[in-house]
Amino acid sequence: MDILKKITWWYFTKKALPYWAVLLLDVLIVVLATLWVFTFDNGLTYTFYYSQPLGVVALGYVVCYIVGFRIFHTYSGVIRYSSFVDLQRVAYAALVGLGLSVSLHLLPWNFPWRMFRITDLLLIFLIATVMMWMLRVVVKYLYDMAYYSDRAQRVFIYGVKNGGISLAKSIRSEENSKYVLDGFVAHDPYNIGKWMMGVKVYAPNEDLLEVMKRRRVHSILISPLYSEEFRRQEELVDQLVSTGIHIHMMPPSVEWDGKSELNYTNLKEVDIEDLLPRDKIEIDMDKVGALLSGKKILITGAAGSIGSEMVRQIAVYQPAELILIDQAETPLHDMRLELAKKWPEVKAYTLMASISNQTRMEDIFKTYKPDYVFHAAAYKHVPMMEDNPSESIQNNVYGTRVVADLAVKYGTKKFVMVSTDKAVNPTNVMGCSKRICEIYVQSLDKAIKEGKIKGETSFVTTRFGNVLGSNGSVIPLFKEQIKNGGPITVTHPDIIRYFMLIPEACKLVLEAGTMGKGGEIYVFDMGQPVKIVDLAKRMINLSGAQNIEIKFTGLRDGEKLYEEVLNDAEFTKPTYNPKIKIAAVREYDYEEVRRNEERLYEASFGYDDMEIVRIMKEIVPEFKSQHSKYEELDKKC
Repeated sequence: MDILKKITWWYFTKKALPYWAVLLLDVLIVVLATLWVFTFDNGLTYTFYYSQPLGVVALGYVVCYIVGFRIFHTYSGVIRYSSFVDLQRVAYAALVGLGLSVSLHLLPWNFPWRMFRITDLLLIFLIATVMMWMLRVVVKYLYDMAYYSDRAQRVFIYGVKNGGISLAKSIRSEENSKYVLDGFVAHDPYNIGKWMMGVKVYAPNEDLLEVMKRRRVHSILISPLYSEEFRRQEELVDQLVSTGIHIHMMPPSVEWDGKSELNYTNLKEVDIEDLLPRDKIEIDMDKVGALLSGKKILITGAAGSIGSEMVRQIAVYQPAELILIDQAETPLHDMRLELAKKWPEVKAYTLMASISNQTRMEDIFKTYKPDYVFHAAAYKHVPMMEDNPSESIQNNVYGTRVVADLAVKYGTKKFVMVSTDKAVNPTNVMGCSKRICEIYVQSLDKAIKEGKIKGETSFVTTRFGNVLGSNGSVIPLFKEQIKNGGPITVTHPDIIRYFMLIPEACKLVLEAGTMGKGGEIYVFDMGQPVKIVDLAKRMINLSGAQNIEIKFTGLRDGEKLYEEVLNDAEFTKPTYNPKIKIAAVREYDYEEVRRNEERLYEASFGYDDMEIVRIMKEIVPEFKSQHSKYEELDKKC
């Protein structure tokens, strides 16, 4: 077998047969089919006796078939890459040959065509067609055996509907594919145990891993139609990862319509964020696009992880202008280059500015007069703000007030603020600062509706948890720690967090922003919470690293074991999108809120951490510090 394989591979490393050689093989098949039929009917002796006229007749039939070969170019393809379409062309060419052969029998002159009956011509057609098909199938099989056995990786495909079949076809049809299809995986009992495209369909049970190991399967390709179902098979996912089987899925940023051709190259090997169990988020982006198209959009924090993704999603809908504000020079420059490359037709302004610089921000609003403001700029790192509360006030709180007031002054239609689940029952300075921002924009919206402040701006707030891949996210940290050989540092064995992909979070922000009438706080369904230690273990398995230790370091200042989405005194109301709900929260008087903020802002320049946080706790009574030096302030209350 090895000798045959070596000989076969030696042959296939040569150039493909020239077209005349393929044509000659097909002609030889037609001649052999003609001789076989005549001999079968008349015997070997009779065949030798009439060999001369038989040769003339065979030549005539060959000419008829050559006409068919020429019309359908059956000899132009490379046999080793034959497909079903090539077999169809062979059949059509043979039909032409049959038709012309029959026409020879209808000619008036006397010639030895009568040696064959019409039924014999049909038999010649059938034998020749089958033999030409077999030639191509056998050559392709030998090539596949020679190439795939030593060079290609065996793969299973998860899913048997359009997506799975389309992936299988792309593997089979691509020249020098790096994969060979070895099986399907399906939940449907009707399909389990059956054969599709020459391979077996297996169930995703405890035997699957053993089958894959026995068959030396390298990877499993996940059909986009089954990606959500696959993620929910957490035990199966963990087993695949721990076994070293590579998992390939469609990137979250790429969507498939379920109808067009799907190539296996569209899939990529997964990162840990791709494997987190979550439901698909359906967003009416056409409605969002219709609202934002042709409008002037200002985005603060436009170079950050959330802000930059919002830029990308909005740019698709051809806004009249994009006004992008950030104080991080290099990331903002990168955003400018990306816009110039991908959306050169969009008029975009990349402006270096701090949201707390009132005169600079006033100049920007006066110049551009945005229709919509998406406010994503903020200091977000819990430990940093715990140590620097003055900055959380001067940037997060005062900066939000500056941008919100200017939006009202210059006629912005809608202001959408990006908040955080850490603003609910805050246990740290950062979360409390964002809650104070929420209170301000809500009270400002209420004051406008009551006619206490002249303006037309609607203020909407969105809350969500951790976004995967964002700056400071735990996953990049874990990746770096694994790369360095460990240990992975987790603060507590029981700590859990909600996670969402950046593109998904931004889509929800955009839709919430478009549906909001003003004054709402929208909270997002973040799915199931993830235990951070389990996330670390899965990342270790996915990396293939060995002996990586997980070290528990203790909760950081201001950190709590789990994040909440709603305040204890709050409840939610549904929207038309089941992933977005409205939090019914307490209302505040604008004048009182303004006075409290001014008092807090003034105190921030004294840089007395305890005094600043004391005032924050007065403004937000539910702010109870955890694992922090500010806990003693709670004892005095």
